[in-house]
Amino acid sequence: MKRAGLLLLAVVPLTVTAVACSAADGSRGAGEDRPAAARPYDEDGSSVDRRTHDKRVADLPPGLAAPAKKELAMKLVASAENSTLDWRGQYGYIEDIGDGRGYTAGIIGFCTGTHDLLELVEGYTKKHPDNGLARFLPALRAVDGSDSHAGLGRPFTRAWAREARVAAFQRAQDAVRDRLYFDPAVRLAKLDGLGTLGQFVYYDAMVMHGPGTGPKSFHGLREAALKKAETPAGGGGEKTYLDAFLDVRRSVMRGEKAHRNTSRVDTAQRRFLREGNLDLRTPLTWRVYGETFRVPR
Repeated sequence: MKRAGLLLLAVVPLTVTAVACSAADGSRGAGEDRPAAARPYDEDGSSVDRRTHDKRVADLPPGLAAPAKKELAMKLVASAENSTLDWRGQYGYIEDIGDGRGYTAGIIGFCTGTHDLLELVEGYTKKHPDNGLARFLPALRAVDGSDSHAGLGRPFTRAWAREARVAAFQRAQDAVRDRLYFDPAVRLAKLDGLGTLGQFVYYDAMVMHGPGTGPKSFHGLREAALKKAETPAGGGGEKTYLDAFLDVRRSVMRGEKAHRNTSRVDTAQRRFLREGNLDLRTPLTWRVYGETFRVPR
Protein backbone atom coordinates (compact mmCIF):
# COMPACT_ATOMS: atom_id res chain seq x y z
CA MET A 1 0.00 0.00 0.00
CA LYS A 2 3.00 2.30 0.17
CA ARG A 3 3.16 2.92 -3.56
CA ALA A 4 0.12 5.18 -3.86
CA GLY A 5 2.16 7.67 -5.79
CA LEU A 6 2.37 5.09 -8.57
CA LEU A 7 -1.20 4.25 -8.61
CA LEU A 8 0.58 0.35 -3.20
CA LEU A 9 -16.01 -22.58 2.11
CA ALA A 10 -18.06 -19.22 1.95
CA VAL A 11 -17.40 -16.76 4.71
CA VAL A 12 -20.22 -16.14 7.14
CA PRO A 13 -20.56 -12.44 8.06
CA LEU A 14 -18.81 -12.13 11.40
CA THR A 15 -19.44 -10.00 14.43
CA VAL A 16 -16.63 -7.58 15.21
CA THR A 17 -15.77 -5.72 18.36
CA ALA A 18 -15.20 -1.98 18.68
CA VAL A 19 -15.36 -0.68 15.10
CA ALA A 20 -11.92 0.55 14.19
CA CYS A 21 -12.14 3.08 11.39
CA SER A 22 -13.38 4.07 7.95
CA ALA A 23 -10.88 4.44 5.13
CA ALA A 24 -11.47 6.90 2.35
CA ASP A 25 -11.57 4.16 -0.28
CA GLY A 26 -13.60 1.77 1.84
CA SER A 27 -11.13 -1.11 1.67
CA ARG A 28 -8.54 -1.81 4.31
CA GLY A 29 -9.44 0.26 7.31
CA ALA A 30 -13.20 -0.02 7.03
CA GLY A 31 -14.87 -0.73 10.33
CA GLU A 32 -15.22 -4.42 9.57
CA ASP A 33 -11.52 -4.71 8.78
CA ARG A 34 -10.10 -4.35 12.25
CA PRO A 35 -7.29 -6.92 12.44
CA ALA A 36 -8.00 -7.73 16.08
CA ALA A 37 -11.69 -8.39 15.45
CA ALA A 38 -13.16 -11.36 17.27
CA ARG A 39 -14.13 -14.22 14.96
CA PRO A 40 -16.67 -16.73 16.31
CA TYR A 41 -15.87 -19.11 13.44
CA ASP A 42 -12.64 -20.53 12.11
CA GLU A 43 -10.98 -18.71 9.22
CA ASP A 44 -12.93 -20.55 6.56
CA GLY A 45 -16.25 -19.48 8.07
CA SER A 46 -17.19 -22.90 9.42
CA SER A 47 -17.98 -23.90 12.98
CA VAL A 48 -15.64 -26.89 12.84
CA ASP A 49 -13.64 -27.24 16.04
CA ARG A 50 -10.44 -25.26 15.58
CA ARG A 51 -8.41 -28.20 16.83
CA THR A 52 -9.64 -30.23 13.86
CA HIS A 53 -8.31 -27.59 11.51
CA ASP A 54 -5.09 -27.32 13.49
CA LYS A 55 -4.48 -31.02 12.96
CA ARG A 56 -5.25 -30.75 9.24
CA VAL A 57 -2.82 -27.86 8.84
CA ALA A 58 -0.13 -29.54 10.95
CA ASP A 59 -0.24 -32.60 8.70
CA LEU A 60 0.43 -30.52 5.56
CA PRO A 61 3.82 -29.46 4.16
CA PRO A 62 5.07 -26.10 5.53
CA GLY A 63 4.59 -24.35 2.17
CA LEU A 64 5.04 -20.60 2.49
CA ALA A 65 5.83 -21.01 6.19
CA ALA A 66 9.11 -22.77 5.39
CA PRO A 67 11.92 -20.31 6.26
CA ALA A 68 13.22 -19.91 2.70
CA LYS A 69 9.72 -19.47 1.25
CA LYS A 70 8.74 -17.00 3.97
CA GLU A 71 11.83 -14.95 3.19
CA LEU A 72 10.80 -15.01 -0.48
CA ALA A 73 7.29 -13.86 0.45
CA MET A 74 8.70 -10.89 2.35
CA LYS A 75 10.80 -9.93 -0.68
CA LEU A 76 7.84 -10.20 -3.03
CA VAL A 77 5.73 -7.93 -0.85
CA ALA A 78 8.59 -5.46 -0.40
CA SER A 79 9.05 -5.25 -4.17
CA ALA A 80 5.46 -4.02 -4.50
CA GLU A 81 5.32 -1.95 -1.33
CA ASN A 82 8.75 -0.31 -1.42
CA SER A 83 10.40 -1.14 -4.78
CA THR A 84 13.09 -3.18 -3.07
CA LEU A 85 13.87 -6.73 -2.05
CA ASP A 86 15.41 -5.45 1.19
CA TRP A 87 12.33 -5.87 3.34
CA ARG A 88 14.36 -5.63 6.55
CA GLY A 89 15.34 -2.12 5.57
CA GLN A 90 11.72 -0.99 5.89
CA TYR A 91 11.19 -1.11 9.65
CA GLY A 92 11.73 2.65 9.81
CA TYR A 93 9.61 3.53 6.78
CA ILE A 94 6.78 5.99 7.53
CA GLU A 95 4.74 8.41 5.42
CA ASP A 96 1.18 9.41 4.59
CA ILE A 97 0.53 8.15 1.06
CA GLY A 98 -2.83 9.91 0.81
CA ASP A 99 -5.03 6.82 0.88
CA GLY A 100 -7.19 7.91 3.80
CA ARG A 101 -5.46 5.66 6.32
CA GLY A 102 -3.19 8.20 7.99
CA TYR A 103 0.45 7.27 8.34
CA THR A 104 1.62 4.04 6.71
CA ALA A 105 4.67 2.59 8.44
CA GLY A 106 6.95 -0.37 8.91
CA ILE A 107 7.57 -3.62 7.09
CA ILE A 108 4.05 -4.18 5.75
CA GLY A 109 2.41 -0.80 6.09
CA PHE A 110 0.86 -0.66 9.55
CA CYS A 111 -1.53 2.31 9.47
CA THR A 112 -2.56 4.84 12.09
CA GLY A 113 -6.08 4.72 10.66
CA THR A 114 -6.58 0.94 10.57
CA HIS A 115 -5.85 -0.06 14.18
CA ASP A 116 -2.93 -2.37 13.45
CA LEU A 117 -0.30 0.32 14.11
CA LEU A 118 -2.00 1.18 17.39
CA GLU A 119 -2.11 -2.49 18.32
CA LEU A 120 1.58 -2.81 17.50
CA VAL A 121 2.60 0.15 19.68
CA GLU A 122 0.32 -0.88 22.54
CA GLY A 123 1.72 -4.39 22.63
CA TYR A 124 5.28 -3.16 22.33
CA THR A 125 4.77 -0.66 25.14
CA LYS A 126 3.47 -3.35 27.50
CA LYS A 127 6.80 -5.13 27.17
CA HIS A 128 8.98 -2.01 26.82
CA PRO A 129 7.17 0.84 28.64
CA ASP A 130 10.01 3.33 28.22
CA ASN A 131 10.11 3.14 24.42
CA GLY A 132 10.17 6.26 22.26
CA LEU A 133 6.64 5.76 20.90
CA ALA A 134 4.79 5.27 24.18
CA ARG A 135 4.10 8.99 24.62
CA PHE A 136 2.11 9.00 21.38
CA LEU A 137 -0.39 6.36 22.50
CA PRO A 138 -3.12 8.87 23.49
CA ALA A 139 -2.84 10.52 20.06
CA LEU A 140 -2.78 7.16 18.27
CA ARG A 141 -5.96 6.11 20.05
CA ALA A 142 -7.60 9.41 19.17
CA VAL A 143 -6.81 9.19 15.43
CA ASP A 144 -7.55 5.46 15.08
CA GLY A 145 -10.17 5.13 12.36
CA SER A 146 -9.26 8.36 10.59
CA ASP A 147 -6.55 9.93 8.45
CA SER A 148 -5.78 12.58 11.07
CA HIS A 149 -2.23 13.49 12.12
CA ALA A 150 -3.41 15.25 15.28
CA GLY A 151 -0.87 14.87 18.05
CA LEU A 152 1.53 13.03 15.73
CA GLY A 153 3.25 14.89 12.88
CA ARG A 154 7.00 15.17 12.57
CA PRO A 155 7.73 14.31 16.23
CA PHE A 156 5.98 10.97 15.72
CA THR A 157 7.59 10.14 12.38
CA ARG A 158 11.02 10.93 13.79
CA ALA A 159 10.32 8.83 16.88
CA TRP A 160 9.18 5.92 14.69
CA ALA A 161 12.37 6.08 12.62
CA ARG A 162 14.51 6.12 15.77
CA GLU A 163 12.63 3.26 17.44
CA ALA A 164 12.88 1.18 14.27
CA ARG A 165 16.59 0.87 14.94
CA VAL A 166 15.80 -1.02 18.16
CA ALA A 167 15.93 -4.80 17.70
CA ALA A 168 13.01 -5.35 20.08
CA PHE A 169 10.77 -3.10 17.99
CA GLN A 170 11.78 -4.91 14.82
CA ARG A 171 10.82 -8.19 16.47
CA ALA A 172 7.51 -6.65 17.53
CA GLN A 173 6.76 -5.66 13.93
CA ASP A 174 7.57 -9.19 12.78
CA ALA A 175 5.31 -10.71 15.44
CA VAL A 176 2.29 -8.53 14.65
CA ARG A 177 2.74 -9.10 10.92
CA ASP A 178 2.70 -12.84 11.49
CA ARG A 179 -0.18 -12.87 13.95
CA LEU A 180 -2.52 -10.58 12.03
CA TYR A 181 -1.63 -11.34 8.42
CA PHE A 182 0.91 -14.04 7.55
CA ASP A 183 -0.21 -16.89 9.79
CA PRO A 184 -3.98 -16.50 9.16
CA ALA A 185 -3.45 -16.18 5.39
CA VAL A 186 -1.24 -19.26 5.14
CA ARG A 187 -3.50 -21.28 7.41
CA LEU A 188 -6.64 -20.52 5.44
CA ALA A 189 -4.90 -21.11 2.10
CA LYS A 190 -3.83 -24.55 3.32
CA LEU A 191 -7.37 -25.33 4.45
CA ASP A 192 -8.52 -24.28 0.96
CA GLY A 193 -6.09 -26.79 -0.54
CA LEU A 194 -3.72 -24.21 -2.00
CA GLY A 195 0.00 -24.66 -2.50
CA THR A 196 2.79 -22.20 -1.82
CA LEU A 197 1.83 -19.73 -4.56
CA GLY A 198 -1.79 -19.70 -3.42
CA GLN A 199 -0.66 -19.12 0.14
CA PHE A 200 1.31 -16.10 -1.03
CA VAL A 201 -1.64 -14.84 -3.08
CA TYR A 202 -3.75 -14.89 0.10
CA TYR A 203 -1.03 -13.24 2.19
CA ASP A 204 -0.42 -10.38 -0.25
CA ALA A 205 -4.15 -9.75 -0.53
CA MET A 206 -4.57 -9.73 3.24
CA VAL A 207 -1.71 -7.24 3.63
CA MET A 208 -3.13 -4.82 1.07
CA HIS A 209 -6.87 -5.18 1.66
CA GLY A 210 -7.05 -6.11 5.32
CA PRO A 211 -8.60 -9.23 6.87
CA GLY A 212 -12.16 -7.93 7.03
CA THR A 213 -15.36 -9.34 5.55
CA GLY A 214 -16.43 -6.36 3.43
CA PRO A 215 -16.48 -6.61 -0.37
CA LYS A 216 -13.12 -4.82 -0.68
CA SER A 217 -11.42 -6.76 2.11
CA PHE A 218 -9.75 -10.15 2.04
CA HIS A 219 -12.64 -12.35 3.13
CA GLY A 220 -14.96 -10.44 0.81
CA LEU A 221 -12.59 -11.08 -2.10
CA ARG A 222 -12.49 -14.76 -1.24
CA GLU A 223 -16.26 -14.97 -0.99
CA ALA A 224 -16.61 -13.36 -4.42
CA ALA A 225 -14.03 -15.75 -5.88
CA LEU A 226 -15.94 -18.73 -4.47
CA LYS A 227 -18.94 -17.67 -6.54
CA LYS A 228 -16.79 -18.13 -9.64
CA ALA A 229 -14.78 -21.24 -8.80
CA GLU A 230 -14.37 -23.91 -6.14
CA THR A 231 -11.25 -24.15 -4.04
CA PRO A 232 -9.13 -27.30 -4.47
CA ALA A 233 -10.41 -28.44 -1.07
CA GLY A 234 -13.93 -28.06 -2.45
CA GLY A 235 -13.16 -30.10 -5.55
CA GLY A 236 -12.05 -27.33 -7.91
CA GLY A 237 -8.83 -26.85 -9.84
CA GLU A 238 -6.09 -24.86 -8.15
CA LYS A 239 -5.17 -22.74 -11.17
CA THR A 240 -8.84 -22.10 -12.00
CA TYR A 241 -9.59 -20.95 -8.47
CA LEU A 242 -6.51 -18.74 -8.20
CA ASP A 243 -7.36 -17.16 -11.55
CA ALA A 244 -10.82 -16.35 -10.20
CA PHE A 245 -9.40 -14.90 -6.97
CA LEU A 246 -6.90 -12.73 -8.86
CA ASP A 247 -9.66 -11.56 -11.23
CA VAL A 248 -11.73 -10.43 -8.25
CA ARG A 249 -8.81 -8.75 -6.58
CA ARG A 250 -7.75 -6.96 -9.75
CA SER A 251 -11.28 -5.62 -10.24
CA VAL A 252 -11.36 -4.25 -6.69
CA MET A 253 -7.92 -2.68 -7.05
CA ARG A 254 -8.91 -0.99 -10.32
CA GLY A 255 -11.76 0.69 -8.48
CA GLU A 256 -9.48 2.22 -5.84
CA LYS A 257 -7.50 5.35 -6.65
CA ALA A 258 -4.52 4.29 -4.55
CA HIS A 259 -4.32 0.80 -6.05
CA ARG A 260 -5.15 1.23 -9.74
CA ASN A 261 -1.75 -0.05 -10.79
CA THR A 262 -2.35 -3.80 -10.64
CA SER A 263 1.10 -4.95 -11.71
CA ARG A 264 1.68 -6.83 -8.45
CA VAL A 265 -1.12 -9.09 -9.70
CA ASP A 266 -0.66 -8.89 -13.48
CA THR A 267 3.10 -9.22 -13.92
CA ALA A 268 3.99 -11.00 -10.69
CA GLN A 269 1.41 -13.38 -9.22
CA ARG A 270 -0.43 -14.00 -12.48
CA ARG A 271 2.88 -14.58 -14.21
CA PHE A 272 3.83 -17.27 -11.71
CA LEU A 273 0.40 -18.84 -12.16
CA ARG A 274 0.64 -18.87 -15.96
CA GLU A 275 4.04 -20.52 -15.67
CA GLY A 276 2.50 -23.23 -13.50
CA ASN A 277 4.83 -22.35 -10.63
CA LEU A 278 2.39 -23.34 -7.88
CA ASP A 279 5.28 -24.10 -5.52
CA LEU A 280 6.97 -20.69 -6.00
CA ARG A 281 10.17 -22.35 -7.08
CA THR A 282 13.18 -20.14 -7.62
CA PRO A 283 14.68 -18.58 -9.66
CA LEU A 284 11.89 -16.04 -9.99
CA THR A 285 11.62 -12.98 -12.22
CA TRP A 286 8.74 -10.51 -12.04
CA ARG A 287 7.85 -6.88 -12.71
CA VAL A 288 6.09 -4.42 -10.41
CA TYR A 289 5.41 -0.78 -11.32
CA GLY A 290 7.69 -1.18 -14.34
CA GLU A 291 10.68 -2.45 -12.35
CA THR A 292 12.10 -5.93 -12.80
CA PHE A 293 13.06 -8.02 -9.79
CA ARG A 294 14.89 -11.33 -9.63
CA VAL A 295 15.52 -13.91 -6.93
CA PRO A 296 18.12 -16.53 -7.87
CA ARG A 297 17.85 -20.22 -7.18
